[in-house]
Amino acid sequence: MNLLAIDIGNSNVVVGHYLNGQWANLWRLPSHVEDPLPYFEWQLQNLFLESAIRTDQLEAVLVSSVVPALTPVFKEIAFQINAREPLLMGPVIYPLLNLSIARPNEIGADLVCNALAAVERFNTDTIIVDFGTALTLTSVTSKREILGVSIAPGVKTAMNALFKATAKLPEVPAVWPQSVIGKDTIHAIQSGVMRGYVGLIRHLVAETRTEMGRPAITVATGGLAHTMQDLKGFFDHEIPQLTLDGLVCAWRLVRKVS
Repeated sequence: MNLLAIDIGNSNVVVGHYLNGQWANLWRLPSHVEDPLPYFEWQLQNLFLESAIRTDQLEAVLVSSVVPALTPVFKEIAFQINAREPLLMGPVIYPLLNLSIARPNEIGADLVCNALAAVERFNTDTIIVDFGTALTLTSVTSKREILGVSIAPGVKTAMNALFKATAKLPEVPAVWPQSVIGKDTIHAIQSGVMRGYVGLIRHLVAETRTEMGRPAITVATGGLAHTMQDLKGFFDHEIPQLTLDGLVCAWRLVRKVS
């Protein structure tokens, strides 16, 4: 199996080369660039050269996007790479799961990928916590049913909101603070947001389990999951590439159906 999977997020584009049942390469590129088509073409060409990837041998290109402006860009790039339309995660593919939500077309493609990967891998009731630009909790059952989602600003998004909405507070890196009581402004913001989010996540997970009425496992994913030190050991599993895993699962299932 030789696949290229692309997860287009609000902050980053994560690209993975899936070869013989494992991720041979994983790359992370910024989403916000001035000229996206030439930029991403150039970046991917260089990455392929450095990793000796022969694009003519790829079986398929798989794409998940929550950035509408970048979706056609990567569809064009995928066609250039593979000479065929990519598998685009969207409402046509969502029936691989049962979506118990009012407007299925509104759910993020990345969240569906996460749920699909989790249910295929664990086959049990699961709460997926994704630490991205938005912090999301997705509830999925062993019966392949997405019950719904909780959304809050992501850790970095919350910090950036303070920076943009105030006159004196600085832009702050998402680094775990060593104490709750901040000794300077940066420390204080890191403490309030990052340590505060530990309580938010623990509470939402507990409330979600109560509403589900079952002891669901927890899976953490997303670029900032590793920064939340007080949550080490809280999650049953941490899988950084869960969204890409879901794309591979979708490709397998679509091939099986067709």
